[in-house]
Amino acid sequence: MTAPALIALAHGSRDPRSAATITALVDEVRRTRPDLRVAEAFLELSKPSFDTVVDRLVAQGHDEIVVVPLLLTEAYHAKVDVPAVVAAASVRHPGVKLRASAILGLEPTFLEVLDERLRAALRAARVRELDALVLAAAGSSDRLANASVARLARLWGAHHKLPVTAAFASAAPPTTGEAVRAFRAEGRRHIAVASLFLAPGWLPDRAAELALEAGALAVSQPLGAHPELARAILARYAVGSLQLVPV
Repeated sequence: MTAPALIALAHGSRDPRSAATITALVDEVRRTRPDLRVAEAFLELSKPSFDTVVDRLVAQGHDEIVVVPLLLTEAYHAKVDVPAVVAAASVRHPGVKLRASAILGLEPTFLEVLDERLRAALRAARVRELDALVLAAAGSSDRLANASVARLARLWGAHHKLPVTAAFASAAPPTTGEAVRAFRAEGRRHIAVASLFLAPGWLPDRAAELALEAGALAVSQPLGAHPELARAILARYAVGSLQLVPV
């Protein structure tokens, strides 16, 4: 019996670095599970589109597909866009079992990836001392989505025994620059920013620019293609595959 195909569905970006990073992350998934048919797709702005990938898999004979949304928070794309494209594809291919898993989300283990990326940024900037941290995320008009980032920031701060503020690149305050300036107003001068973004693009670039202008000493790269994220994708896939089985 063939295992369901896996579509890793990302948002997409006009920045080519974003799609390249998603492809590298999906390659990590393939290396971990070479027995699976794994493909990346994008909601918009990047190729291949979700519809293109679904049609291709169906043409290849796959009649069970699990979609893992590569989204970090339960905001508009997770609640509206993903269900809509999956429902439309199901109508177009009535003989195919097609299910979206839970989103990638914000796993506590992702803090290890944040630390790894931040250590690299600190080494590059020759920073050896910190007295505050900022966790930079995309931001959303959905308050619960922003609250999930704030919870992760508190967990990260407790681990490092440092004050941490969640900051956002759009839709919600504070910006990374505002967060850094607030810490500096408290007398803190050794501030670093960790990028809670999946891939490079305009938003993480803007968040980094504002932070550095405000006096941050270092800004890490996005989470990117990391084995920990690949494991999380496969965990979502495993649950989604079970949900395809009739009870």
